[in-house]
Amino acid sequence: MDNGEERTPELTTLRQKVEYMVEKTFPGEKISGRVFADLVKERGGSLSHSYFSNILAGKVTNPSEEILKALGLGFGVDWRFFKDESEVVDDVVAGLQFLAKRRTGEISGLAGRGIDEDGLDPELLQFVLSLLEDNKDGRDGKDGRDNGHEAAPGGQPR
Repeated sequence: MDNGEERTPELTTLRQKVEYMVEKTFPGEKISGRVFADLVKERGGSLSHSYFSNILAGKVTNPSEEILKALGLGFGVDWRFFKDESEVVDDVVAGLQFLAKRRTGEISGLAGRGIDEDGLDPELLQFVLSLLEDNKDGRDGKDGRDNGHEAAPGGQPR
């Protein structure tokens, strides 16, 4: 994508998902299997460093639910992200994109009414991210056109 928007990577294999989470959770760091296994242990789970290394090497493709839960603990995400054909992959990716934009200052705050303790609905979060991209590109709508709206002082449409 030419506008700098982060493309959602293909995350179909366990290895792809774990590599993606390593990159997003520990940006710019090289995380060893031992360090990750210790992190999982600190958070109440159990995962051997060699097993984690085997996942990254693509040697493990169908781990037990217990291992998936340990990965979830280590990365701080819903363990179902690591399941085959997971429904939560897009939710986790959208959440990470949101956090990255928050870190860089593209998002300074968000207020919502009726949001429960689970936070924003994943579809709503994806919608907010798309609005931010449209705004960053100077567009009003999904069609990419300005639609002739001028902003009054304070950013409100006239």
